[in-house]
Amino acid sequence: MAGKDADKGKKKEGKKEVVHGKKKEVKKETGLGLSYKKDENFGEWYSEVVVSGEMIEYYDISGCYILRPWAMSIWEILQTFFDAEIKKMKIKNSYFPLFVSPAVLQKEKDHIEGFAPEVAWVTKSGDSDLEVPIAIRPTSETVMYPYFSKWIRGHRDLPLRLNQWCNVVRWEFSNPTPFIRSREFLWQEGHTAFATKEEADEEVLDILELYRRIYEEFLAVPVSKGKKSELEKFAGGLYTTTVEAFIPNTGRGIQGATSHCLGQNFAKMFEINFENEKGEKAMVWQNSWAYTTRTIGVMIMTHGDDKGLVLPPKVATTQVVVIPVPYKDANTQGIYDACAATVKSLNESGIRAEADFRDNYSPGWKYSHWEMKGVPLRIEIGPKDLANNQVRAVRRDNGAKTDIPVANLVEQVKDVLDSIQQNLFETAKQKREACVQVVKTWDEFAEALGQKKLILAPWCDEEDVEKEVKTRTKGEMGAAKTLCSPFDQPDLPEGTLCFASGKPAKKWTYWGRSY
Repeated sequence: MAGKDADKGKKKEGKKEVVHGKKKEVKKETGLGLSYKKDENFGEWYSEVVVSGEMIEYYDISGCYILRPWAMSIWEILQTFFDAEIKKMKIKNSYFPLFVSPAVLQKEKDHIEGFAPEVAWVTKSGDSDLEVPIAIRPTSETVMYPYFSKWIRGHRDLPLRLNQWCNVVRWEFSNPTPFIRSREFLWQEGHTAFATKEEADEEVLDILELYRRIYEEFLAVPVSKGKKSELEKFAGGLYTTTVEAFIPNTGRGIQGATSHCLGQNFAKMFEINFENEKGEKAMVWQNSWAYTTRTIGVMIMTHGDDKGLVLPPKVATTQVVVIPVPYKDANTQGIYDACAATVKSLNESGIRAEADFRDNYSPGWKYSHWEMKGVPLRIEIGPKDLANNQVRAVRRDNGAKTDIPVANLVEQVKDVLDSIQQNLFETAKQKREACVQVVKTWDEFAEALGQKKLILAPWCDEEDVEKEVKTRTKGEMGAAKTLCSPFDQPDLPEGTLCFASGKPAKKWTYWGRSY
């Protein structure tokens, strides 16, 4: 752990240490180490790493966080990918207001009941009370759909496929956690209307596949695609599909992103009708789907270690940091020139690289600093490297060191970055798979839950049984619930019984505690 490497009692960055009455010119002590270990106190480790890694800063309103550039750039990379993909699907961006009138918000009863405890209200303007309080959007179904009703008249107006990139507010009171549970967060929300259920069903899965790609291809986090139970589905929707991640350290599932088929429920409430090709009046079929800045938190929890963040190369703002390592009599200018040339050739080949030329920090301090920030690859250039026309490359994921000839620099760095991306995913996948426990009985279930497992169990698919499982597992750690029924279903032999009720099982379902 970086903190243990630095001698105890040494001062933090930004404070000058006085030795024998003189100020040190170069800071050698790191002062950057984390106080908590990931395996020993995960919650404190996470709270510390998001700040020390310069992802967020705490704000003076509980549950709200400042997203610093290091985090925002990751969001932008994901946004660039997703936005281009939905545009290929002929989905268009729009923007709807932040505010919702109470009458509209309360139009869909199940929907508002699901969100009511989290809705924030504006009640004053200056010193005056508003005649009618105004809600701040927790999601935008009720904001958008009155206008879908206005814009959709005939079958030629369909499909209507809109997306917006925005913030939403959900006034969470339980355990706010940076990226994972916050009162305001960034997301995209897609809202679409179709003439047929088949078209809606197809889009639900197309979008879910994009969410899988965000997690697995960009963030190197393995997820399960599946369907939520009736109890856990989106309030007011027909069915909800999800990509579910799992955090082995805490034994908790985490909903990665959701793609909902809303059916015709909202169309009925908001009178979104159209004249079909036969001249008959029909109701539209609707979807809504979203992913949020939670993605970044899941990535940090999955890959981070006791030295700080570990960023997958595909989303790292800086993929390579180049650090000069001059010695006393070394050709310092030559080393600096080699660093600058290295950055230039990497940048020109499309690799995001930068050099750290700060002269008031020692190379060792810089190593710790960039390790904390999770930069995938560090390149060091010292006198020996300069003499041998090479660079020393050090991987963040496993610490492996290799010497790369300058002649093969770009090609080999690209290979190493690809290898890091793949290794992070494979390592996370192995850790996740080691946590999966197949159970058949209640006793096996209770034991696996106590061992923080991701539980795969045969289930009768009855809501009352799920409620009973929640009640029976309530405790300090929180109750267990269904996470999802995976699309990739293992074989269910005839006569298999539900682990909880003893009734005939209908499907395999993932269960566990969750965020």
